[in-house]
Amino acid sequence: MQDLNDMLFFAEVVDKGGFAAAGRALGVPKSKLSRRVAGLEARLGVRLLQRTTRKLSLTEAGELYHRHCAAIRDEAAAATDALAQVQQAPRGTVRMTCPITLAQSNVGRVIAHFLVLHPEVRVEMQVTNRVVDLVEEGVDVALRVRPTLEDSGSLVVKSLGRTSGVMVGAPALLAQAGPIAGVDDLQRLPTVAMGVVDGRASWRLVGPGGKEHMFVHRPRYVADDIITLKAAVMEGVGIYMLPDYLCSESLANGRLAEVLPGWAPAQAVVHAVFPSRRGLLPAVRRFLDFLGENVQGEAMAFGSIAPA
Repeated sequence: MQDLNDMLFFAEVVDKGGFAAAGRALGVPKSKLSRRVAGLEARLGVRLLQRTTRKLSLTEAGELYHRHCAAIRDEAAAATDALAQVQQAPRGTVRMTCPITLAQSNVGRVIAHFLVLHPEVRVEMQVTNRVVDLVEEGVDVALRVRPTLEDSGSLVVKSLGRTSGVMVGAPALLAQAGPIAGVDDLQRLPTVAMGVVDGRASWRLVGPGGKEHMFVHRPRYVADDIITLKAAVMEGVGIYMLPDYLCSESLANGRLAEVLPGWAPAQAVVHAVFPSRRGLLPAVRRFLDFLGENVQGEAMAFGSIAPA
C-alpha cells in the first residue's frame, strides 16, 4: 500500500524547491526527506526528480505524480479544516445585505431561525436594493435576485432557488371587468406599478410554451413600496404582479385572485454572493450552508421568494 506520508514529503520538496526548504517547513531533517523520496522512487520503479548540485527538476513522470500528490495533500488539509469547522461552534458577526422584498419574505424567518440555533452569532443586515461592493464595504454575504446567476468575478455565487411572481387583482375588480381570456384583455384593467417611464410601465409576461408578451400600460397608481402597492391592489385600485410569497395567503383566502393563470413574469434566481470559501469564518460558513439547506424549502412551502 502506498505511504501517503511519502507522497506528502515529495509534494513539499517539489513545491518548496528543495529538500532543505521542505525540511524546514515540515520540521523533518533534510537527510530523512532525501531517503524517503529515494525509497518512494525505488518502490514506484521510476525516477521522479533529476538531482544536480544546484537544483532539483521534475522528470515527466515526476510532473504527473506531483499533481496527484499535491491534490491528495490539499484534500487532506481540507478534510482537517472541515472537521475543525464542525467541532467549533459558530460565533462572531455575519455582515450581510439583502434586497427589501427578500428581507420581507420567508428569508427573514430563515435568518431568525439560524440565530436561535446559534446564540453566539450576530447578524448585521443592510436591507437595500443597492448593489454592494462586498470587499470595499466589508460585507460577508450579499443576497441577490437576478434573471440568471451573475458573473461576480473573484466572488463565489451560491444558488438558493428560483423565484416567481403572480399577476393579481381584487375579485370584485375582476368581476366588474368581465372575463380575462387572453393578454389582449389586460388593457381593460386598471393597473398599479412601482416605476414608470414617460407615464407608462412595461411588464414582460411569459405564457404557455414559453410565449412572451410585453404588456405596456399607464398605471393609475405609482409607488416605490411593494407593501403599499399590495394594499392598493386589495382595495381594487388595479392589478399588479406581486411576489407569490406576498400574495399566497390572500389568494388562498379569496381576498385576491390571479388575473390570467398561465401568464407570469419570467422566473429569477435567488443567490448568495461571497468571497472564496477558503478563509471564511465558521459563522459565515455555517450561515451560507444554513441558507442553502433552508431557503428553498421555505420558498416551496410558502411561495417562492420574490425578485427584488
